[in-house]
Amino acid sequence: MTESAPGPRLHIPIQLRWGDLDAFNHVNNTSMLKLLEEARVRAFWRAGPGEVAPSTAVLDSGLDEGILTLIARQEIEYLAPVPYQRRPLEVQMWFGKLGGSSVEVCYEVHNDPTAEPRQIYARSTAVIVLVDAASGRPTRLTQEMRDAWEPFVGPSIEYAHR
Repeated sequence: MTESAPGPRLHIPIQLRWGDLDAFNHVNNTSMLKLLEEARVRAFWRAGPGEVAPSTAVLDSGLDEGILTLIARQEIEYLAPVPYQRRPLEVQMWFGKLGGSSVEVCYEVHNDPTAEPRQIYARSTAVIVLVDAASGRPTRLTQEMRDAWEPFVGPSIEYAHR
């Protein structure tokens, strides 16, 4: 499958590791969750000293920051096996929804942007909730988050099985 939805997206390169493959010589489903997590962290968490991050990297999350980012739900639709490749995968990301204390992050995992033909390997949605670390209760998105993320709001993923 090579078709994808229109709209503004983040493009995050993610390098595969040999250990991401399973006995069938393609990226294992648990490894796919880790690759999506890595893309999410690179896209939304603030950079450390000397690092470069996109304008969407506005999260300070962790016990020491007082805010946790918890996955409430995640769904993945696999469209093609991901073979090992030396060039990075391209994870395209956008927001399906910005709620009061939650966001719906949408993903498409593509082959390297210079590859022909283009290939979409998987699509995924994760609902992430911001939670106060002390109380365990949801906390509202800040205006800084909304300002950084609203340009990347687009249509939610519609899965084939629905």
